[in-house]
Amino acid sequence: MDENSKKQSENLLFPELFSFDPIQGKRVEVSFTAPDLSSQGGLLLLGGLDHRIGLIDRLTGCLEDKRCPWLIDHTYDEMLTQRIFQVACGYEDADDCDLLRDDSVLKMCAGKSPDSSPLSSQPTMTRLENGRSIRELYEMGVCFVEEFIASYDEEPECIILDCDETSFNAYGEQQGTLFNDYYGEKCYMPLLIFEGISGKMILPMLRTGRRNKSTNIHGILRRLIGMMRRHWKKTRFIVRGDAHFCSKEFMDWVVGKEHVKFVFGLTGNQVLNKRVKPWLDKALKAYSENGEEVRLFRQFTYRAGSWEHAKRVIVKIEVNHRGPNVRFIVTNLEHPNSRFIYESPYCGGGTMELYIKEMKVYLSADRCSCNSFSANQFRLFVHAAAYVLLHTLKETVLKGTCLYNASILTLQQKILSGAVHVRTLKTKIRIEFSDKHPYRNELSLAFQRFSLWSGAA
Repeated sequence: MDENSKKQSENLLFPELFSFDPIQGKRVEVSFTAPDLSSQGGLLLLGGLDHRIGLIDRLTGCLEDKRCPWLIDHTYDEMLTQRIFQVACGYEDADDCDLLRDDSVLKMCAGKSPDSSPLSSQPTMTRLENGRSIRELYEMGVCFVEEFIASYDEEPECIILDCDETSFNAYGEQQGTLFNDYYGEKCYMPLLIFEGISGKMILPMLRTGRRNKSTNIHGILRRLIGMMRRHWKKTRFIVRGDAHFCSKEFMDWVVGKEHVKFVFGLTGNQVLNKRVKPWLDKALKAYSENGEEVRLFRQFTYRAGSWEHAKRVIVKIEVNHRGPNVRFIVTNLEHPNSRFIYESPYCGGGTMELYIKEMKVYLSADRCSCNSFSANQFRLFVHAAAYVLLHTLKETVLKGTCLYNASILTLQQKILSGAVHVRTLKTKIRIEFSDKHPYRNELSLAFQRFSLWSGAA
């Protein structure tokens, strides 16, 4: 058979056959005729992890399914799994459901066979997002706190509640978005609470585009600590945050509670500035004399007019070529060294910016493009669930590997987005990774751990 006849025969067998530039004299052909492949092979790890901890099952249990039973094609558990796992892989929008609904590994994670009907489409997923009630969302928020508590095998000695807000830009006229003068745009300002030592998610709450009032912060923190105290009788709680989390109601509430501490930023005022003026003058004089940076830490007792009790205030006075910089914090920590309290317990809260970055940049948690506030809160829970699963994956399944401290972006690129060959046989489903996978050792250890856990169960 000559070359032209051979090419015509191949075109009949492979109608989508494309020619590419030759390499070392060999013709390169491209076709879409490979067997069942998935580009999200690493999701098997997330699927096994969620099956073990039951996060998505608990979230699904908060949702009331009012659909007609005999017309249901996709269960809420299947849909939540599909949506959360898509977010974990970097597919942040509901429109991406149409792209991945035939992915074999994603089907398996949702409890379906690779050769079963496709997963839910974008309209179906959007109806799920927009049909949630306030009661359902409240119970989902409780689920996140319960999952955080359950993540500890034994009572922890200390828990740091890191509180912070961030901006979620509005994509249109979403309900509850307000103009924020600091960011210069309409946005949401969600409240995110992480555990400061481990980086675990405790609670994500969508809020309107303005600073939270201190009374609201007090109510949230009081309930959170109360829930955890029912499980942990001896744990020491430390709450830290910037000045807008400095709630007089909360600071008065902790009086007499030996195991609840706080360290908050404190906004300066005329009284505070007058109190520290002698120290500031001394620092300015020292800098003008020798030109070297001056950094002082001092402490004193202060009681604002609205406070019921006097509090310990620590001031940092810094003078350098940029000019003077005076910062205040208020705390009930007993450590005698004021510099240590400022630089360690307080400034340590800066690591929370990394957790927020992973939520916003790598998991696109700010994609709140639904019209209703409740739908956008549901979306935030979905993205937060993806964060919880990925963080738990690093802490447990990948512990002891080079990926233990990896970012979520690294996990997405190196582990989750791995091509696999899916073979559906008579008695089993076989998933085949490439024997040249660059993280073969890490994946082998992870799957070995799942096998041990399954055997122990």
